[in-house]
Amino acid sequence: MPKKIAVAILHGIGNQSEDFSDLFMEMLTKRFSQQIKPFYATPEEELVIQPIYWGSVFNEKESLLWKKLNTEDSLDFKRLRQFVIHFFGDAIAYQPVANHNPNYIKVHEVYAKGLRKLSEHAGEDAPLIVIAHSLGTVISSNYFYDLQFISEKIAEDVLRNMQKTPLEKGETLTSFYSLGSPLALWSLRYADFDKPILVPSPHLQDHYPELTGKWVNMYDKDDVFGYPLKTINDSYNQAIAVDKEINSGNFISSFTPLSHNHYFKTNEIIHDIGDNLAEIWKHLNLAPERK
Repeated sequence: MPKKIAVAILHGIGNQSEDFSDLFMEMLTKRFSQQIKPFYATPEEELVIQPIYWGSVFNEKESLLWKKLNTEDSLDFKRLRQFVIHFFGDAIAYQPVANHNPNYIKVHEVYAKGLRKLSEHAGEDAPLIVIAHSLGTVISSNYFYDLQFISEKIAEDVLRNMQKTPLEKGETLTSFYSLGSPLALWSLRYADFDKPILVPSPHLQDHYPELTGKWVNMYDKDDVFGYPLKTINDSYNQAIAVDKEINSGNFISSFTPLSHNHYFKTNEIIHDIGDNLAEIWKHLNLAPERK
C-alpha cells in the first residue's frame, strides 16, 4: 500500500466559515494529482486534507459582542466595526497568558481533533504538512512549540483529544507553509523574539530517515499583516528555508492590503505546495522501486 500524505489547513483571522478551504483543497488536490497521475491510477486518494476550523471558538461570541455594543443602532461605520471585532477579536482572545487562557486551550483542542482525524485517515505515521494563513500561522507555531519544547505544560483538555501516534505528537511534521504571517509581531512578546519551532520535526528521521522538509514563509509586500520572518533573529533565519515574496490576489487586490485575504486563491502558492507534496509522495512511494 502506498504511503499517504497528511495535510492540515488553517484559516486566518476574521469572520470565517467552515468551508473556508473548499476551493483551495480542490485546486491543491488537482495540482498534486497532475504530478502523480503517471505513477498512480487514483492520485487524489493519496492526499488526505483536514481543514482545522478554529474560528468556531470565537465567531458566535464576537457576533454576540457586536449585538451588545450596537443595541441602539447608533454607531457609524458599522461594517468596518464588525470587521474590526472579528479581525482583531480573534487575535486578542487567543493570546496566551502566563496562568490560564481557556480560549487558547479551546483552539488547541480543535487543532488536536484535526490532527487526530488525519492520523486516523492518512496513517498514524503519515508525513504531516501544515498550511496556515494569518493568525493560523501563529496558532500552528504555538501548537508545535508546545509539543516540541514544553509538552509537560500542555493542558489536560488538549491531551484528552490526542492519541499517542507519531503524527499527533508532531513527530512527522515535515513541512510548514506560513502564508501572510504576522508571527513577527507575536515575537515582540519575548525579550529576544524567542525561538521558532523546528521544521522538519527533530523526530522525522526516526520515521523517514531520507525524507527532508522545510518551512516556507510566503508573503505579499502589500499585505500589512504578512511579513518576512528570516530577519527576526539568527534562529528564525536558520529555521526558515525561504521568505518568498508572492503576489496574492487579482490585478487590483494584489497591490493593496486586501492581498491578505487571497493567499488560498493564488495559483503560485497552489502550484508550489502541490508540487512539493507530489515530490514527497514520490520520494516515499517510488524511491524503493528505483533501488
